[in-house]
Amino acid sequence: MEAQKEALQRIISTLANKNEEIQNFIDTLNHTLKGVQANSSNVIAELDEEFDGLYAILDEMKESMTNSIKQEQAHKSQELQNQLSQCSNALENSEELLEFAARSLDIKDPEEFSKAARQIKDRVTMASAFRISLKPKVSDNMTHLMVDFSQERQMLQALKFLPVPKAPEIDPVECLVADNAVTIVWRMPEEDNKIDHFVLEYRKTNFDGLPRVKDETCWELIDYIKGTEYTLSGLKFDSKYMNFRVRACNKAVAGEYSDPVTLETKALVFNLDNTSSHLNLKVEDSYVEWDPTGGKGQENKIKGKENKGSGTPSPKRTSISSRSPSIRGSRDRFTGESYTVLGDTAIESGQHYWEVRAQKDCKSYSVGVAYKNLGKFDQLGKTNTSWCIHVNNWLQTTFAAKHNNKAKALDMTVPDRIGVYCDFDGGQLSFYNASSKQLLYTFKTKFTQPLLPGFMVWCGGLALSTGLQVPSAVKMLQKSENGLSGSASSLTNVTQ
Repeated sequence: MEAQKEALQRIISTLANKNEEIQNFIDTLNHTLKGVQANSSNVIAELDEEFDGLYAILDEMKESMTNSIKQEQAHKSQELQNQLSQCSNALENSEELLEFAARSLDIKDPEEFSKAARQIKDRVTMASAFRISLKPKVSDNMTHLMVDFSQERQMLQALKFLPVPKAPEIDPVECLVADNAVTIVWRMPEEDNKIDHFVLEYRKTNFDGLPRVKDETCWELIDYIKGTEYTLSGLKFDSKYMNFRVRACNKAVAGEYSDPVTLETKALVFNLDNTSSHLNLKVEDSYVEWDPTGGKGQENKIKGKENKGSGTPSPKRTSISSRSPSIRGSRDRFTGESYTVLGDTAIESGQHYWEVRAQKDCKSYSVGVAYKNLGKFDQLGKTNTSWCIHVNNWLQTTFAAKHNNKAKALDMTVPDRIGVYCDFDGGQLSFYNASSKQLLYTFKTKFTQPLLPGFMVWCGGLALSTGLQVPSAVKMLQKSENGLSGSASSLTNVTQ
């Protein structure tokens, strides 16, 4: 019966996963269908605009060429009209002279006849009929303004849609995720010398596999990438995965997106648990600050809330975060001189890294880890269930590693930022100068319970950075040191 139930549960789980996968695909299809309709309308509008532009150019060219023909016609007509007018005047004068010459032949008086002959000769010499050209200045030929658009017609008939670049192919093997940076590498399926640049889009997700349409953040875009790889650096890995896709662009159009690739970007992300922090600490998600007035007036307020509806005060009745109900709000507040706040997410396996920056005027602070059962009066490093490095800037600066109420002085400069590396399975807790990656100290032990990041601060503040991968430099140091360098045998033990 139990075996059948387990088998049925597996079948139900498989069916549920398949249904979710199909529903995601349906959402993708609907989204694509809407995209087809919207994009079709857009390209039709762009096509109309392009053709309207062509029509406008043709109309403009026609008007310009028609004007040229009309101007040529007007010019030739004017020249011929001028010649025609000149010839008409010359003909009229010549006919008058001819008539005068004919009458002169009838003159009987020799003296009068000689006088008329001389006049006729002088007038003939000056007659315009003998000075004008009898060749038309212009011809009626207009062939120089003829057109032949056969070549252009062929070009127009050859109009077609722009060649669209093919979709690039992202190579997951060549892609690299390290040091809170992601390098994406892609290639074109075939050489295309028309490509001008690439566009890379990415987004964070908590789902493996194909990108989803619903319940996802918007794609972020990086444009005008000239090469076939790109590195996104300075990322906070606050999601399990990231989706990536690329498309190629020529001078006119962008091609299809590549098949999306999902890369794992898992890192430890946690906030500070203000439900169990000391009342003299002002706690935000990633910042804690000493507040000497924090306990005054708040303790009664907290107790009043806790006692409401119950005769017995219970710190467990404070607010519970959705991040990790098993951790947040499930312990007593730190009190007394334990100015402590813990992280709200437990470490139960794996290798993790986070960083802490102290205010310059911070008088005293500790950074480390502790078991969940750290007492509300306990200070970090003073019990066998907590490990830390402690900085004291009161009067004179002291820098020490602490565990089980034993301290090991560290003869080095206190860094501005401290990196914490925790290898739960390997039983190792190391502290680094976060800037130079210099090893400050390493604890070697066997962790037998889930760990919580722990912080103590007095007269100052601490800023927390999470969502960080273990830096490559730290990984290399861990290998080379083999977990021995920087360790102190007096502080090494196995804690139960």
